[in-house]
Order: sequence, then C-alpha cells, then structure tokens
Amino acid sequence: MSKILLIDDDERLADLLTQYFEQHSLNLECSFTPSDGIARLNQDEFGLLILDVMLPEMDGFDLCKLIRKESDIPIIMLTARGEVMDRVVGLELGADDYLPKPFEPRELVVRIQNILKRTSHTRQNNKILNFDELVVNTDLRQALMSEIEINLTSMEYQLLELFALQPGKIFTRDEILNHLQGIEADVYSRSVDILVSRLRQKLKPMELIKTIRGTGYCFAGKIQ
Repeated sequence: MSKILLIDDDERLADLLTQYFEQHSLNLECSFTPSDGIARLNQDEFGLLILDVMLPEMDGFDLCKLIRKESDIPIIMLTARGEVMDRVVGLELGADDYLPKPFEPRELVVRIQNILKRTSHTRQNNKILNFDELVVNTDLRQALMSEIEINLTSMEYQLLELFALQPGKIFTRDEILNHLQGIEADVYSRSVDILVSRLRQKLKPMELIKTIRGTGYCFAGKIQ
C-alpha cells in the first residue's frame, strides 16, 4: 500500500481523505502544521506529498521551496485560490501537480495514481545513458553531472528521461504534456516552458536542450 503524506490544517478534510484513500489502497498520514510535516518527512519514507498552500507557520509555497532543497518527492499542491498565477508559482517551485479546492476526492486519487505509476515505471527500467559529463541512470531514477548528483524534482526527472531516451527527437509541447500529464490545462503552454527552463538551469554548464522555434524542444546530447 502506497504511503502518502498530507500537510493541511483542515482536519475534516484529512479525515475524509484518509477514509477515501483506504478504499483505493492508499495509506494517508496527516500533518496539520509545516513543522510536523517536515519532521515526518525526515523520519519516514513517503511515495508522494499533498501540500496545502494556506497553512499556519508558513505558506505552502515557502514550504514547497524548503522541501525541494532536500527531496525530489512528488508534490501535489492544494489551494482554495484557483488563480492561474498561483498554479504557475507552484510549478516554478517544483510542484508536480496542482489542484484547486474544492475538488472531488476521486480526481485527487486519479492524479496520485498517475504520478505513482509513472514513478514506478521509470524505476523498472534499467538503463544508464551517458552524455559526456551527464549520466542518466533510469534504474536509480538519478542524474549525475561530472559525477555529482543533480537535485531534480519528479517532473524534472521525467522530462529529462523523456529527452535522454530519444536524443535528437523534436518534441512538441503537446507531446511533452501527454507524457507528463497532470498539469492544469489553462497553464499548459507556460508550465512546459517553466519546466524546460528549470531543467536547463540544472544541466548547466552543458547546453543540452534546444528550442525549436514554433515547434518545441530537442535534446542535443549524444550518447557516448
């Protein structure tokens, strides 16, 4: 049973989701403050984090940024505010998906299952891809630059693996979205650009992702 952590100060929602998740073989543990959530993340291993934006002690954006410094755990952000810019900020900080409140528990479960399925699939592959200083290990779901591990979010790694498995192929934004899934439709185009930009920064000094004007992106690395 997959173990999920929810950080949200809404105890009623936590109780509802805990009961609902059990019906779908998901074990939900709940923290009502950021400090308790961070402590749980440090003490135990979770497959995914659900993070509310409106929290005591610090808001979810700051908490997401803090967690991303130490962990690549998949993150779904929740908020009562549905503005597009909030969702863009969440994605820029490293969230993998974003769901505005109120929402149907079934939709949240489907999004979680999709993320866990993609994560599991990449871990089942057993390939080591070498691009000079960059090494992508799809078995460990890990990327190294000059033998130093690159700290990638779940979504960033999925994008890198998509590129690395098919170097030279031009991917349209729609193709990238179809592979990643889970990003809200009204920020699709912007979210892909944000994700690519974040990955580019982390792959420096190598210039591996090329923009194909009017089409999409291409991975310029050559397998050694």
